[in-house]
Amino acid sequence: MSDLLARMSPLEALRHWTLDLVEAMRRKHGLGDALTPAVHQAINEQSYGPVIAAITQLLDAGKKDGSIRDDATPEDFLQLTGALWRAASSPVDRAPHMLALILDGLRTHR
Repeated sequence: MSDLLARMSPLEALRHWTLDLVEAMRRKHGLGDALTPAVHQAINEQSYGPVIAAITQLLDAGKKDGSIRDDATPEDFLQLTGALWRAASSPVDRAPHMLALILDGLRTHR
């Protein structure tokens, strides 16, 4: 996470990281059909903490520099972005446009 924040603004780092997460979740959900419900649940529980920690770090960086609203929470962001990996990826991937709308809602309006 620190490497992204060193190279780009918090909002751009959040965009980049989230699109990577979308791709990983699309692969995971494709695999999910082959897993038993118990195994699928265990994988979800193991990944939740690290994902929330990463989102927290990105949001906190944006709050610190004033680019992200103070009331944005990692849990809300994760809930909103959950639709991204379920969005159709062909013929046109809708996730980048949908993420742009979400990120616009996170911006502070000065």
